[in-house]
Amino acid sequence: MPSIFTTLRRQAKALHRNVRGAAMMARALASTEHPLLAHIIPMRRCNLACTYCNEFDDFSKPVPIEEMHRRIDKLGELGTSVVTISGGEPLMHPELDDVIRRIRANGMIAGLITNGYLLVAERIQRLNRAGLEWLQISIDNVNPDEVSKKSLKVLDKKLQLLGEHADFHVNINSVVGGGITHPQDALVIGKRAVELGFSSTIGIIHDGSGQLQPLGEEERRIYHAMQALEKASFTRVNAFQDNIAKGVPNDWRCRAGGRYLYICEDGLVHYCSQQRGYPGVPLATYTRDDLRREYLTEKSCAPHCTVSCVHQVSIFDSWRDPQRPAPAIPAAAGANELVQIK
Repeated sequence: MPSIFTTLRRQAKALHRNVRGAAMMARALASTEHPLLAHIIPMRRCNLACTYCNEFDDFSKPVPIEEMHRRIDKLGELGTSVVTISGGEPLMHPELDDVIRRIRANGMIAGLITNGYLLVAERIQRLNRAGLEWLQISIDNVNPDEVSKKSLKVLDKKLQLLGEHADFHVNINSVVGGGITHPQDALVIGKRAVELGFSSTIGIIHDGSGQLQPLGEEERRIYHAMQALEKASFTRVNAFQDNIAKGVPNDWRCRAGGRYLYICEDGLVHYCSQQRGYPGVPLATYTRDDLRREYLTEKSCAPHCTVSCVHQVSIFDSWRDPQRPAPAIPAAAGANELVQIK
C-alpha cells in the first residue's frame, strides 16, 4: 500500500492535471485553430507481435532524440494541447524520458501508450521524474494466446508496481472483437484495474484498416457490463462505440489532420494510425493552413471508423463547421507505400 505522503502527492498531482485539463477544454471550445491531441511515434519496433496489430515492426531503429525534439517543438508552435507517445513500443526508445521532458517543456500534457512489459519500479520512478502525466496499457486477455501476449497473467505484477510507484494517472484498456477468443476476460481485467485504483475502459478492436466489425451477442453483453464499470471509474466520450457494437455506422465529423494529428516515425502527418498516407505532409512544414483544410475536410472512412481517440477529440467540434469532400490532392512522395485512405 502507498504511504500517506505518496497518496497526498498523487492527489495533488491529480488536481493539477484536472485543472490543466479543464483549461485546455475551455480553449478547445473557444478556438478551432490548434490541435487538441497528437500521437507521435519515436519507435516503430515492438517487443511483441500481436496478430491484430498493424502498427509495429521488429527491426526499426529509434528516431534520433534531436529529431524528436524538433517534432515536439513544432507541435508546441502549432498550439497542441496533448501529446501521446505511442509505437511500436515507446519504452524501447533509449531516450524516452527526454522526449517526455520536451513535451512538458512546451506546456503540453504528456501521455504514453505501452504494452507494459518493460516496466519495473526504477523505470516507473524515472517516468515520474520526467513528468509523465498519464499512461495506458491495453490488456487483451487473462491468459496469453496466439492472438496476443498482453495478458493479465503476465502483466499483473507490472500493474502492482504501477499501483505502488506511479504518480501519473493509469488507465487499463481491455478489448473485445478482432479475434479475441474469450471476451469475458475484458470484465476480469476491468475489475482488476479498478481494484488497483486505476481507471478502466473497453475498446472494440478494428480490422486491418481501422474499420468497424460488429460484435457478437456475448461480446455485446461484456461490452455493456464494462460500460457500467467505466462510469464508476472514469468518464469517457465513447458513445460512438454503441453503434460499432451493433454494426451501425456513425454520422460524425472527423477532424483528423486538424484537431488530431498522427505523426509517424518518418515525421509525416497522417489522419490516424489506420489511414496512413494522407495528407502525408512532413510535420516540419505543416502549417495552420493545413490544419484548417483538414479540419474542414470530410473523411470517407469516418462512418465505419473505430479509432476512439479521433472520435473523442472530434466531439469538441461536432456542432459546428460543416465539412466538404476531400480535394483531389496527390499523396506525398513515398506515401503510396503506406495504408491509403478508402
